[in-house]
Amino acid sequence: MPTATEISPAAITFKQNHGLLVKSWTGLTPEEWVKQPGETSNHLLWIVGHVVYCRSIILGLIGTEWTRPWLKYFGRGEKRIDPSQYPSPEEMIAAWQDVNAATVTALEQVSGDTLSAPTPGKLPTYDGKIGGTVAFLAFHETYHVGQAAYLRTWLGHDGVAG
Repeated sequence: MPTATEISPAAITFKQNHGLLVKSWTGLTPEEWVKQPGETSNHLLWIVGHVVYCRSIILGLIGTEWTRPWLKYFGRGEKRIDPSQYPSPEEMIAAWQDVNAATVTALEQVSGDTLSAPTPGKLPTYDGKIGGTVAFLAFHETYHVGQAAYLRTWLGHDGVAG
């Protein structure tokens, strides 16, 4: 089934973000994953974990449960913890690959009725509907993918685009 028209641009954005995020971490050492440009800055592991967390929210909204026990560390406003308490970069990469595949499949199968349902709780949305929340979260993810790309170059590696 083709992706619903209301979220087609968001689905394309998620697919593009996948490749850019993978490029952001390719070739990094485990130490680089947790290096911060400033005391209050997030490191790459936290950013990727947050994007994984947000993808799990999208999946839950459209009827596909996806979780990991450590997702709680990556919600909005969560404080960073000692890096040894986070999943390893390898575990995070595996989670990203899994949540990305689940997202692509779910967005291809979601119904218009689901997308037009009201967004529950206080989740951000462009129009008060689940489809508007999916669209907002595509924008939100792009913001964080940009942060990941910046961190890659800050660490002295080639950029991800251009």
